[in-house]
This record gives sequence, C-alpha cells and structure tokens, in this order.
Amino acid sequence: MKLLALRELDELLRLRARLDEPAVRTRAAELIAAVRAGGPARLRALAEELDGLAPDAPLVLGPERLARAWDELDDAARALLTRTAGRIEAFARAQRAALGEVALPVPGGRAELAYVPVERAGVYAPGGRHPLPSSVLMTAVTARAAGVGEVWLASPRPTRVTLAAAHLAGARGVLAAGGAQALAALATGVAVPRCDVVAGPGNRYVTAAKALLVGEVGIDLLAGPSELVVLADEGAEARLVAADLLAQAEHDVEALPVLVSTSPALVARVEAELARQLADLPGAATARAALARGGVLLARDAAEACALADALAPEHLELAVAEPAAWRARLSQHGALFVAPACEVLGDYGAGPNHVLPTGASARWSGGLSVLSFLRPRATLVLDAPAAAGELFADAAALARLEGLEGHARAAEARRA
Repeated sequence: MKLLALRELDELLRLRARLDEPAVRTRAAELIAAVRAGGPARLRALAEELDGLAPDAPLVLGPERLARAWDELDDAARALLTRTAGRIEAFARAQRAALGEVALPVPGGRAELAYVPVERAGVYAPGGRHPLPSSVLMTAVTARAAGVGEVWLASPRPTRVTLAAAHLAGARGVLAAGGAQALAALATGVAVPRCDVVAGPGNRYVTAAKALLVGEVGIDLLAGPSELVVLADEGAEARLVAADLLAQAEHDVEALPVLVSTSPALVARVEAELARQLADLPGAATARAALARGGVLLARDAAEACALADALAPEHLELAVAEPAAWRARLSQHGALFVAPACEVLGDYGAGPNHVLPTGASARWSGGLSVLSFLRPRATLVLDAPAAAGELFADAAALARLEGLEGHARAAEARRA
C-alpha cells in the first residue's frame, strides 16, 4: 500500500471537512459551559482530568516561576530562544510600523484613523505530545510588539522551556490548562483576568472553542490541525519534498500532507523517499497515519497544479519548481508561502513570519497571526472649523430623510452655521 495515495480533489476536500464534526463543537460547548458555571474549582478539576495537572501543582504560575524557569535553562537554550524571539519581534514591529495613522481632510475638519492595541490578550500554546515553546514566542511576542500591555499564556503541562519562553516574551503568567476549557477561562476571566482577545494554534477543540466564543471575545483565526501542500515539478528534489511532508505529518494524526505535482516520476521518487525516511523517524506511527489522510494530486500542467492548490487553500504552501515566479503569479489562496530553498520548517521556527496560520480552507478569507490580531482600528471625526462644514451637515440631513429618519436630519441641521 502506498504511503501517499493518489487522490481526487473532492476526496481531499471531504477528508478535511470531517474535522468539523458536530460532536467536537458539542463537547467544546459543554466544557465552556462547565468553566463558566463552575469557576476556578471546575477548571482545576478539568485540568487534572484532561490535561494531567497534578493535584498538588499550581493552576496558575506567576512571574517568579517563569523567571526561575528562565534562569534554570542553559546558556545555549536561552540564546536560541532569544535569537528566535528577536526575529519574530523584528517582523512584528515592521508590521506595526507599516500601520501609520490616517488624517484625511474633510469640509471643516478631518477624519482620523489610528490602530489601538487591546488591553489584555490571552494566548495559547499546545502542550500535548510535543509542547511548543515556539508558539509561545509567536503569540506573546507578537502581542507585545502590537503594544498589548498584559499577556497571559495558557498551555497544558507547561515544560520548563515553555515557562522560560513565556518569561522572555513578557507574559504576566501561565494557566496550566489546555483545550476548550483553557480558552473559556481566558475569555471569561476564570482563574486569570478576562482577556480581550484569545489567539494561538490548537487542536479541533481549541478551534471549536474559538468559534463558539467569538463575539464574547476577539479571536485571531481558526487554526486547526496542520496542513502542507507541496507544489513540485519534475526537477524537485524528492528527498527534500519527502522530508517536508514528514515534518508536517509528525505533528498529528489529523495533519494533512499533500503533494501536488505535474510529474508522475517525481511522485514515485517521493514515495520511495518517504519509506526510507520513515524507517528511523521517532514519530513514524503518527506520520504514517497523517500520510494516509493526505495524498497526491496529479496535474496536467502548472496552471492546473496551481488551481488545485488554490482549491485546497492550505495553511502552508511550498513551491519546489524550476520557475517559481511564474507559479507564484497564479497562486492566491494560502496561509503562508515558502519558495524553495525556503521551507515550511523555517516558518515554524522563527525565521520571521508567524506560524499561527489559517487552516481548513479559511485562508480564503483570513490571514495568519500578526500585530493586527491585537489591534483595533479607531476612527475619529474632528471639526475644527464647523462653519466650513455646511456641506457635511446638509448631505447628512438629506440622506437621513431619504431613509425616513427625520430625527437624524434635524440633529444634523441643528449644527449648520
């Protein structure tokens, strides 16, 4: 049996759709309701039951514990985290600097727009089979670069490195809980202060919780199990294509690794490489399960290959082709693009762009985590010379009467000079 089965597009779309199961949303809703009704005691019970929190372990870890974790790391680990955080912060600060204030003249004054950070953000970092301190940096560093004054992290079974990363990123504290119950706590203010925005990657339950809580709290995006589409032509190096597919496949049995190629010969070479590299991969069982969910789409030419990739609208898209500029011009639906020799793993580990990205085809309307996830556009109208604003008042009154709102019209006319 092949590791990567030959698929049709509709088949892959159906496989992905199964991740949004009603049972997942129902369970997430139950957990949110339990935390809302039961408060810190119920949250702790869920953290012990579902997240492995020890009965004598603290549910919330404060700044002193985070600082101690940082001090306990060796010099090499601290230097690595510092370099990675620096690249993430530089990219985030460049985003923030690009969002200048707007001041547009209008009759009698000006219309203004400014971007204002939320006061408090809650960020999430997975902590299951593979705790992800990289996600701590991606979320908390970006929030701080946006100007958020207070950041709280939630992560189940936080390791020393996770706590140290939280310290480096300037988090106020860590909630040692995960899943929908942690998102509920951040959003409603159970055990930690209530947050204005929740952000970060997670499993199906985290994603479902975000969807259920939006409106009560701001969210960044719906980021579920990881996805990678590699677009490759005949000249791509099979060894590297296979390595990148496996890097995504080892995340989770629900990950979606897909190869889209114009070359049956390349597909055969990649299949052989997958078998060879799986032989000594520690996470081979998980990777095999994910590969079985993914597959290969064969295309007649570059145009069809790009159309297939856009139809999938994947979280990560890699271009391993001889003339990437021509292919890039045809592509628009993806969370993040990596042009060989750049690879998705560099995105995961802090080359600069954020690794919290839209999955499940939500790249069609959403982008990845950025400073915008923590900023609010605020509009202001100022009339320094109201005597010169007669046109504004007259037009407002006329439009109000077109809509049958006489009170609006009179309020505008009352201010005409």
